[in-house]
Amino acid sequence: MKRYFILLSCLSGLQVFSQTNDSINKNELIELDQTVISGQYNNQSVKKSIYEVKVITREIIDRQAGNTLADVLNQTLNMNIIPNSSTGKSTVRMFGLDGQYFKILVDNIPLVNDEGLGNNTDLTQINLDDIQQVEIVEGAMGVEYGANSIAGVINIITKKGGKNLYDILAVVQEETVNNEYNWKNKGKHIQSLKIGHKFSDKIYGNLSFSRNDFQGFFNDKQGKNYAFSDKLRGYDWIPKLQNSAKALVQYKDENFRLFYKFEYFNEETKYYNPEVKLNHQPQTDTDNPTSDDRRYTTDRIYNHLNASGRFKNAINYDISLSYQEQKRKLKSYTYEILTGNENDIKKYDYESRKVYYSKGMFSNFINKNDYFDFQFGYEIDQTKGYASPISMEYNADPNKPVERRIGTYDVFASSEISLNDKISFRPGARIMFSEQFNTQYVMSFSAKYSFAKNWELRGILGTSPRLPNYDEMYSYMVDVNHDIRGNENLNPEKGISGFLHLKNSLNINSITSFEQKLSIWKIDLKDKIELVPIAGDGLRYLYENIDNYKVQGITYLNQYSFGNFFAGIGATITGIKQSIDQTNVVEKEDNKYFYTVQANASISYKFSKSNTIVSAFYKYNGEEQRYVLKTNPDNTKEQFLEKGKQQGFSWLDASVRQSFFKNKFDVTLGARNLFDVKNLRNTTSSDGAHTAAATSIMYGYGRSYFVKLSFNLGIN
Repeated sequence: MKRYFILLSCLSGLQVFSQTNDSINKNELIELDQTVISGQYNNQSVKKSIYEVKVITREIIDRQAGNTLADVLNQTLNMNIIPNSSTGKSTVRMFGLDGQYFKILVDNIPLVNDEGLGNNTDLTQINLDDIQQVEIVEGAMGVEYGANSIAGVINIITKKGGKNLYDILAVVQEETVNNEYNWKNKGKHIQSLKIGHKFSDKIYGNLSFSRNDFQGFFNDKQGKNYAFSDKLRGYDWIPKLQNSAKALVQYKDENFRLFYKFEYFNEETKYYNPEVKLNHQPQTDTDNPTSDDRRYTTDRIYNHLNASGRFKNAINYDISLSYQEQKRKLKSYTYEILTGNENDIKKYDYESRKVYYSKGMFSNFINKNDYFDFQFGYEIDQTKGYASPISMEYNADPNKPVERRIGTYDVFASSEISLNDKISFRPGARIMFSEQFNTQYVMSFSAKYSFAKNWELRGILGTSPRLPNYDEMYSYMVDVNHDIRGNENLNPEKGISGFLHLKNSLNINSITSFEQKLSIWKIDLKDKIELVPIAGDGLRYLYENIDNYKVQGITYLNQYSFGNFFAGIGATITGIKQSIDQTNVVEKEDNKYFYTVQANASISYKFSKSNTIVSAFYKYNGEEQRYVLKTNPDNTKEQFLEKGKQQGFSWLDASVRQSFFKNKFDVTLGARNLFDVKNLRNTTSSDGAHTAAATSIMYGYGRSYFVKLSFNLGIN
């Protein structure tokens, strides 16, 4: 074991790499040479960025045969994918904080979803077909991106141009779900087509279509047509079908760029109830088995108009206008299993959101000044919509939806000062006006120092509030067995974080390079919102600002490349301390940090003669611990604290990619989850209002295999 950890410290963590005809391209391998957008005044290299930006390139995505954002973030340190087999969704936790504390953006625009704008995004709904790269900015980004970004942002940068008169990309991917696969109703079936056209040197446009058909995971279940009452009907992981259509048109000249993007996204998930009613017919001595099933449909429309450039070669501007709309519909019905008939059909508009969003940034007010620049900006978000009462309240009238309207209006400013070639820093501030909350103030200070021998030190100290979401403010679930209520008087959570990054990169010769990075961070949340029992009554629950939450950690990464060979490893230790309301707890416990370990590794080699690339990606997620509240079953007014644990596990993906006909045709063969992870022991969830917490979770559906065929044709 000791030798193993010594070896890990000498190798390197997964960063980014790419290929040329004969060797791995060091412009892709060395992260410092990547051009990034997130948090910048102008597009620039990672090396010049005052922020620490991690880049996941197109090449990494292709080698993993990644289809959704969940596929690539699953191998990234300080990220924990949180899948849900009963809803089909996958969210992500970043630096020990859930999806409410960082934003997921597409070209700097937050993406609407079922639970918010840019937060708690379902990663499986973000297709990677037209992605250029994924940028991860670590640290408080409240000045640049507003509320709910105390841990950072994940910015997805899409492709907006082409090299040829016509570019055609067609992709077909077939994948098993564990050992389940056929053409009809098992496995995963993916197809996409993209056609781009360069109308002139200044005008480019493209159209793309994609389909992702996940047929669910049966495991021990028997599907929808199983007609026995032993709870084996349905799926362990529900089926999901996604279709999307995208269009882009761009005009670009020397000092001006204008683009418009449109996307229509449709998703259908099907829930097949394991409870079967036999409905015995005495007159015929036969059964008419039925089950109460549900079908959820999500429709999303995304519009983004962006203009950027320079006024008279001086002031830079970047202005975006966006309109997004998402509707989630529910169809509930009684399914006759033997006949396939659907009866007692009820349809609801389960949830609806309309978002009007605009963001503008202006910089470079002092022309031809390399030592000082400043930026002004604004951000407007107007979200309108409703949630059906059936999602909030039992026995409500679905024809009277619960309306909601949330608006924020922000202005921000920052300045970037370079004292010399080594020292630069950026102070910034934002004022946030809201229709629901008091005015919020956000501050940040970032700095960068370049040492000799390619050492760089970056730091960021900043704040960002987390605004209460709709459920926390307005939810209402009261009946004979439940009493859970929102709280309209909640205050925004207050967050402050500090990150420090020390990085060194060394190009030993033309084919050999080495890079290492050490990061430490601390995040402090106050007035954290939790669902707590009302004092003196263990049956009633209310959302309150009662909690403090602290996260701290250290990460070490390094990477090494030699010609066609790239290898690496990294590790991180994260500690979480949560103060828990112990008003009704019989035996008090002192709050303390619980630490968990993550480690990842990767290796890649290209065989030049055959144009074959072999890659492997490994990640270890260590055991997690935390105190959880339990209710005394004999006295619901008494509670006690218990140390809960989530089982650690290892995840390994591998692929072989072969190119033919001068890289016009690629075949990728691979396997995911080679260690066959399915269920994890988990006792970290608190009891519900009237239910005991589950003792295990379904994290994956086991070892799967895939083949991906890509055809890329350029016509001039």
